[in-house]
Amino acid sequence: MLRSNPKSIGGVVAIAALALAACAGGSPVTSPGAAPQTAATIASSAPAATAPATPAAAPLAAGTGRIAYGVRAADGSANIFSVLPDGTSQTQLTTGAGNHLCAAYSADGKQLAYCADTTGNFEIWTMQPDGTIQRQVTHLGGRALFPDYSRDGTKIAFAGVQGVDPNTEVYVVDATTGKGLVGLTSCAGKAAGCSNDYPVWSPDDSLIAYVHQDDYDDASETPINEQVWVMNADGTNQHPLTTGSAPKDQLPDWSPDGTRIAYASGSGADGGIWVMAADGSNPAQVSGCKAGDASPCAAGSDFGPVWSPDGTRIAFLRAFQGIGKEDRPIYVMNADGSDQHRLMPGTILQAVPAWQVSAAGA
Repeated sequence: MLRSNPKSIGGVVAIAALALAACAGGSPVTSPGAAPQTAATIASSAPAATAPATPAAAPLAAGTGRIAYGVRAADGSANIFSVLPDGTSQTQLTTGAGNHLCAAYSADGKQLAYCADTTGNFEIWTMQPDGTIQRQVTHLGGRALFPDYSRDGTKIAFAGVQGVDPNTEVYVVDATTGKGLVGLTSCAGKAAGCSNDYPVWSPDDSLIAYVHQDDYDDASETPINEQVWVMNADGTNQHPLTTGSAPKDQLPDWSPDGTRIAYASGSGADGGIWVMAADGSNPAQVSGCKAGDASPCAAGSDFGPVWSPDGTRIAFLRAFQGIGKEDRPIYVMNADGSDQHRLMPGTILQAVPAWQVSAAGA
């Protein structure tokens, strides 16, 4: 999994290796078809799982646009593609060497933010949803990953390492200029393995959900007390929403109506998608193997959930590397976990998806 924290599941050491952890593997890729509060301050050839026997899913609501994602190529580069929610009309949006990952649509669907290391360090870039007008937004010189647009389109939150802070933290910049860097979290005075990662704005821009870990166990290469947290948009009132020993990894995502949060829970080989109320209550697993099942999970490990714009579906990654298969496709399911199906046929190494509200030019 691509992570902002170099101490991650799998023990990633080099930044270049970290970048490709979301699209790792040596096999060539076959790409088919070619209570809110507000404020303002402070300084990441396998058998598919058997889908549940359910009736065919209802059509997506009008206004549901494309799904964007990174793909790792045989030469080691990673580029961003998009496809319709039925798996057709795949379009390549970025080209060239290096890594283009972390796709995130703006709320109106008219912009696509992403992270790329083509100028050296990972920085935040934006482009039109058809891949045109690619522009580097940040020039920070640290490491900037997993951008997320505020719903009003004026800011981008991201996670990474900046300045003299060695830990992964959540930052916000101006969405147009990349300036006005504000740090919202701080691991100062805490364990060396502390990190704050994967920020995502609530639909009313008052809150930011993210993943916090207290420390990192180098011996077992696992995070310690990794949970979904939430804070006000200015960084105040930081508190956890989840509990339990299972690590909560990339990425939490708010439902379009702001009432629920989807997230990944479990180890790198045994992850599943869960959904909880926005206050952390009523968590329920909707995909992945259950506690007590064989490890690594033979049906794949699920992470990277993203809601459809109409709130009826969730797209996510299902990784089969834990059972020795270089295959990590996007799956789509109903929000209750039914009708799980692979988005596109063919062996592929995809990165976490983003789901667009349709916009002109998409």
